Amino acid sequence: MIKPTPNPPETDPTSPYESLDSKKLHEAADRALDHYLCPPGSTPPPFSARAMYAVTADTKNEDLLANACETLASAKTIAQEFAGLVKPSQRRTLMGIAQLIMLGELAVNRVLDNLELPQ
Repeated sequence: MIKPTPNPPETDPTSPYESLDSKKLHEAADRALDHYLCPPGSTPPPFSARAMYAVTADTKNEDLLANACETLASAKTIAQEFAGLVKPSQRRTLMGIAQLIMLGELAVNRVLDNLELPQ
């Protein structure tokens, strides 16, 4: 029987950190671990509000409109799919809500189309 690998397998005796840039690699690994694990005694990274979930004064109008458009499209889909699960009297109400959401989505899309972006 012929083995595809030698016994024991040949390995490179040098460590990946034993090179000219060993210190840089070690520091990069430490930074990555600190970023994800935040060791005890260190200060946590500063909190920054996410623009996607916070409407701040510096949020761009086109970003707000694009987010509003996506939100309205999702709400319309939810209302339409839920309408198929309820009895007919409630279905009409949900379909009316879905239509109002769709009209709002169309208005936001038109504003996005007419918006002149800075060059």
